Amino acid sequence: MRVKLSAQRRRFLLRAIPPIVVGVGLALFPVPAELSPRAWYYFALFAAVIAGIIAEPLPPPVIGLTGVVVAAMLGLVHQNPTQAINWALSGFSNNLAWLIFASIVIASGYEKTGLGRRIALWLIKLIGGRTLGLGYSIALADFAIAPFTPSNTARSAGTIYPVIRNIPELYGSRPGPTGRRMGGYLMYNALAASCVTSSMFPTAFAANLLAVGLVGETLGVSISWREWLIGFLPVGLTLLLLLPLVLYVIYPPEIKQVPDAQHWASKELEKMGRMSAMETMMLAGIIFVVTLWIAGNRYTDATTAAILAVVLLVARSVVSWDDVLGNKQAWSVLIWFSTLITLSGGLVQVRFVDWVAAGIHPHFSSLRLSFAIVILITAFYFLHYLFATVSGHATALLPAFLALAVGMPALSPKAWALLLCYSLGLMGILTPYATGAAAIYYNSGYISHRDFWLYGLILGVIFLSVYIAIGIPWLLWRGV
Repeated sequence: MRVKLSAQRRRFLLRAIPPIVVGVGLALFPVPAELSPRAWYYFALFAAVIAGIIAEPLPPPVIGLTGVVVAAMLGLVHQNPTQAINWALSGFSNNLAWLIFASIVIASGYEKTGLGRRIALWLIKLIGGRTLGLGYSIALADFAIAPFTPSNTARSAGTIYPVIRNIPELYGSRPGPTGRRMGGYLMYNALAASCVTSSMFPTAFAANLLAVGLVGETLGVSISWREWLIGFLPVGLTLLLLLPLVLYVIYPPEIKQVPDAQHWASKELEKMGRMSAMETMMLAGIIFVVTLWIAGNRYTDATTAAILAVVLLVARSVVSWDDVLGNKQAWSVLIWFSTLITLSGGLVQVRFVDWVAAGIHPHFSSLRLSFAIVILITAFYFLHYLFATVSGHATALLPAFLALAVGMPALSPKAWALLLCYSLGLMGILTPYATGAAAIYYNSGYISHRDFWLYGLILGVIFLSVYIAIGIPWLLWRGV
């Protein structure tokens, strides 16, 4: 036991070094002439928090709480103690933090009722007679449950992966040398589809909602659920239609026909029996809330609709109150996102973002608009190679990129925000550590280390190219 504690303590100390070095190192630098000392010290604290989120000496929610508490105690944003603590806790009243909390609770209903598994099995039964058909059924299954599952790890790795991992072994494709027979194609297709759907809906990926919150804090711009969906829909549908076929060509499975997959799915559906009352109520709740989300703010706010759905699901015992209280992911994300939104807003309040934009803007102001858009999006996208989480990426880079972008007045702040935010889900394909789902598929054993990095880059370039070719003209044409 003593050895174990010693190892834990050593691991903690090693992981605590980066945030301490970053924070103290920046604080010791001379304060730039255009900034107040408090603004510079706040930036040092913010950078230390980001380094801590990446290194994880403590859970991310604890690091976020540490950041806001230290900022409040030192008076870096507000010197009055009452104003300081009110600022530190302001993120907990942010509607987006509660939207993602409610969405995670709703998503737990997919697993508890078995509705997510039923949808995946039904699609395999419908179009799973060929390996290519399986690819499309996987993409459609992810698309069907994405709007209500703000964790692509829970959606893809928790719902899709447990279903499809049983199929390759029916044809002698197992982790290791035989992975390319079928398993590699199915696993990569599932991950790639999850990345596309993660960008399609604001509630399909936690980082999207964080980004929307950062946009609101940095630019004072709000983005509705409907606006997000319409803005990415042409890109998302194009990629979902092309993705299984493109992978079928560049990463082909050796087995093309899979008649047993449909038979297997039928057998699994028979075991599940008829659709239960709980599944029916879950489906009705989903349709109800998605309808309100699509309708936009004309009738109600997206967060109000999501919380109403939670109340209805609890009232009908689809999800119990104990399930809500025991959902560690939901509560952790609520604390983490609330504190990150507060900390990012602090960069604006101390005028650090304005200072960054003023310093970089002269280097970009002379560029043609189309060239500037491509440079900014490409840089923002591929810098994800340096990050282990998309949320950390967004928190660290999005405010600075937004400040730089809005300095070019040819596009509205909302257009710039959408152009950058839409890339967050897509970048999850780049590396084995890009998202939680990527790590699950990488460790499945069906995709080799070399293939994961190589085809991650290839698909990453394809995703970005389609996005630039279709998404940018679409947003410009709509005049966002």
